[in-house]
This record gives sequence, C-alpha cells and structure tokens, in this order.
Amino acid sequence: MIDKKMYEQLAYKPKNVYDCMTPEQRREMMDMCEEYRKFLDAGKTERECVKTAEKMANEHGFVPFDSVDSLKPGDKVYMINRKKNILLAVIGDGDITEGINIVGAHIDSPRLDLKQNPLYQSTEMALLKTHYYGGMKKYQWTALPLALHGVIYTKDGNQVEVCIGEKDDDPVFCVTDLLPHLAKTQMEKKLSEAIEGEALNILIGGMGINGSDIDDKVKLNILNILNIAYGIKEEDFISAELEVVPAFKARNVGLDNSFVGAYGQDDRVCAFTSLKSIFDIEAPHKTALCLLVDKEEIGSTGNTGMLSRFIDMAIAELIEKLTGKCDMLMFNRVIRNSACMSSDVSAAVDPNYIEVFEKQNSSYAGHGMALMKYTGSRGKSGASDASSEFVHEITTILNNDNVIWQTCELGKVDQGGGGTIAMYIANLNIDVIDCGVPVLSMHSPFEVTAKGDIYMAYKTYMAFYRDR
Repeated sequence: MIDKKMYEQLAYKPKNVYDCMTPEQRREMMDMCEEYRKFLDAGKTERECVKTAEKMANEHGFVPFDSVDSLKPGDKVYMINRKKNILLAVIGDGDITEGINIVGAHIDSPRLDLKQNPLYQSTEMALLKTHYYGGMKKYQWTALPLALHGVIYTKDGNQVEVCIGEKDDDPVFCVTDLLPHLAKTQMEKKLSEAIEGEALNILIGGMGINGSDIDDKVKLNILNILNIAYGIKEEDFISAELEVVPAFKARNVGLDNSFVGAYGQDDRVCAFTSLKSIFDIEAPHKTALCLLVDKEEIGSTGNTGMLSRFIDMAIAELIEKLTGKCDMLMFNRVIRNSACMSSDVSAAVDPNYIEVFEKQNSSYAGHGMALMKYTGSRGKSGASDASSEFVHEITTILNNDNVIWQTCELGKVDQGGGGTIAMYIANLNIDVIDCGVPVLSMHSPFEVTAKGDIYMAYKTYMAFYRDR
C-alpha cells in the first residue's frame, strides 16, 4: 500500500479528458464542436478559411488593421495577406517590449489542384488534369465524391468564385478507379505506386453538345456550360486557382458522438481553436496574436507561407501604431521576449496500426492537448526543439489552469516524422513549442479527432494568452 501511494506521488501518468470533465464542460465541449463542424464545412480551402475567419472576427468586435490610426490596450484588429493569411491581435495592457504571445496554425490541407491547362476529352468523356498538393496516399482519392472550389479571373479582370459539389442538388466529381476483376497488375504494385499522380484525373462530363460534328464535342459541351454559368473561356484556367476537395460534410463519429470526422482537420482543428481562444480572451497583459498561414504542407514557402516576411512586417506595424515608432532595437526586444505555441496536429495512436508508434511517447485520442518538445524526422531533422525552460513554463501554466495535456513524438524514431511551422518561428529568435490535437487517419480525405482534445486545445490557448 505504501508502494502504491509512493508510485502515485512519483510516477507520471497521462489523464483521460472525459474522466476529468464536469457535466457543464461536456456540454460546452459538444456545443463548441458543433460550431467547429460548421467552420470546417465553410472553409475547405485556405481562401475560404480566411474569409470565414474574417467574418467571425467582425462578429467578435475585431476591425481591419488599416482602419485605425493608433492602437491602445483592449483594441482588437486583424490583417489579411493576399487572401490566404490572417493575423488577429488583441492589444495587451503591458509594455509591448515585454513580448507578444502568439498562437500559429496553418490552414492548407492536402488536396488536388487543377493544372493550368486541365480540360481534355478521352473516350467521349471530359476530364480535368490535376497535380496533387501535400503529402497524401494517392489511392485514397479515387472513387470518392469530390467538389471543386476556387477562383477564376476572366480576361476582363472579373473574379469568379467557384464552389460546385457542396449543395445537395449539386453535381459532384470523382477520380475513377480500376475494378478488382482487371486490377491484377495494379494490386501487385506497392501502395505508393498503385495510383500514379498523372492518373488522378477528375471525371467532369460525358455528353456531347447537341448538333456538334467536332471530335471534342463533350469537351465543348463542358466549356459551354462553364461559359454560361461563369462567363469563362478555356484560357481562363491558366490564371485560376481551383482546388478539388472531398464533397462530404463534417460529421459526428461514434454512437456516443465522441469524435469529429471531416476533411482538412490537419490543421484546421488548430486554426479553429486558435480563433476561438483569441475571440474569447479579454484584457490580456501581453498582446495576444493569432496567426493562420498557408503552404505548410509543401514547406511553408511563398509569400503566404510562414517563410514569408508577413509576420515580421505585421508585428512591426503593430508596434508602430501602439508606440508611435518601431526602430530595429525595439523590434528586436519585442521578438526576443515573445513566445509562440505552434499549433499543429499530432498523430493519435491507432489500434489498427499500433506497431509504428512508441507507446510511451505517443499521443492518444481523448488524452488532451499534445505537446511536442520537438518535431522533425529520424535524427530530429527539420525540427524545432523547445528549451527545458520554455517547456517547464508552458506545462506549469497548463497545470495551474487544470488543462489536460500529454506529451508525444510522431511515431517511432526510424519510422518517419514530420515538420511544422515551429522551426521558422524559432528562427526569428522566439521561444516556441509544438502543440496540437491528436488525429486519426491524418492526411486522408476523412480525418478523425476526439472532441475532448479539441476542447482542451481551446483551453490551452486561452491559458497561454491569459497567463503567460
């Protein structure tokens, strides 16, 4: 008995979220996840996420950054960068040189992008050529109802927004697959080779235009339909951004409704909880900043990825409007004293594939927010490795706020790994730690998260904004 008490006092044991929640917290969790499912359905692309976040920001009293000449404690502002990034800030009452508390997530997800010249006809069917975006198992994207989202610019400069496949009476699209009766050769290939990238072509039509005597009459019919509906011509595809995503809506999973199943939860589950927390934070001491970025799935490159200078420029402008100036010395002091939670998902242990996880250092669905001291692959390649001091600071905040959390790595050491935006934030000389919601079936068209973990992610960011 003495040994048992000693073990309970000295040993570390992760907690189950549901064992620690009150009935009121469970109701709050369920309500939040209903709101989250609507967020997922409204924002299946990075552009749609930004537009949805802007609408939510306006509803919560945030105003465009450019609409104010100066800033004071309590002000709530947002900036949008090229329609694919959004930064929201709640100005604290402390000296800005004490630093800023940042929660950063990404809003892009694996998908199929249309090529610049995508439309063609073969065997009297019309198809669209695609180029897959981000890390995916290509075979998961066949024989699946798909929707088309994005923007097209016509020659006269008009922007046309496209969203086909989401309404109940909309047509959907698909990548066809080979029947098992004829798939002997295909099924002898490795999974990574069974479906080639050039075979991920979208079926878009099969009827020729009435009375046409040209060879490509099915293609012509599709062009005619698009021209009537959107006023576009084939050349307009060249400047278009059209993304193909799963057509189904976010759903509750399990008889007890304990999970959310949906496309794009990596990393929109962290984007949503980041937004939710900054909307609910009131009068922080340090300025709170929520940053949603693009291009993480392909290396955070480009002028909308974390490697762009958007974050530097935005912080500099915040400082200038708050203090009346922003010289290099002041900027450096703010950055040096700032801290960030790099809000990205982890891999939940899957009982069907338990062999790839190191059980003692993996995240489990229903065990709360997952803290990752470092990411990267194998020998920590491409990792940000949080310092002992910063890990202690964050875990102390979470413990004091009764947040249920766990610690993890992404699978066994030699099994693989992955990266986040954390290393790019760390390169700015900001303390940063990876943290996020454990996900089952990550990077698939239908990812699964535990509602308790979503709730604890929200609680984590609230505690970070409020108490650091």
